[in-house]
Amino acid sequence: MEQYILNHIDDQPAVLNELERYTHLNVLRPRMLSGHLQGTVLKMICRMVSPLSILEIGTFTGYSTICMAMGMPLEGHIHTIEKNDELENVINTFFQKAGITHQVTLHIGSALDVIPSIPDSFDLVFIDGDKREYPQYLGMVFSKLKVNGFILADNIFWDGKVAKPDMPDDNYTKGIMDFNDMVKNDSRLEKTIIPLRDGLLLIRKISE
Repeated sequence: MEQYILNHIDDQPAVLNELERYTHLNVLRPRMLSGHLQGTVLKMICRMVSPLSILEIGTFTGYSTICMAMGMPLEGHIHTIEKNDELENVINTFFQKAGITHQVTLHIGSALDVIPSIPDSFDLVFIDGDKREYPQYLGMVFSKLKVNGFILADNIFWDGKVAKPDMPDDNYTKGIMDFNDMVKNDSRLEKTIIPLRDGLLLIRKISE
């Protein structure tokens, strides 16, 4: 079924083919890459929402950033945050190859430190950073997200651990579960879950 899906969506652009191959050959934990299917979903959401300002928490090698840049208006801008400084050269290289350097500001450092330093407000936030910090991310980005703006949060199934009856025995699973519960219980947020890969939580801010 996965192959059938890939055969019936748009082809992956050459620069993303190259980035995906480079990541799998040269970077630890390449499965963190968004990949072609999720990339097309991110691009399509940006086509629909037409965000002029995006915040991305967790750049990795830049695949998802490029996909969102391809879908957003040409005058739009992305602030993307990556804590692993060893990936900076790779990220910048592929941003140049994709021709999106004028649309993106890359921040290297902890998202908890960087987010308060960004003065912009955002139409769309994509959360794919440290799972232990998801609840903190939500609190920090809420005030920066415009009313009727969207949050996309990746990996909210966490390999199915969130649905197991036993209490989580690690901080990563607990972070995801606490985040999911915070979103569920916040009446200022409209939310649904897209069961894509490891789960994508789609949230709309409906009030301050």
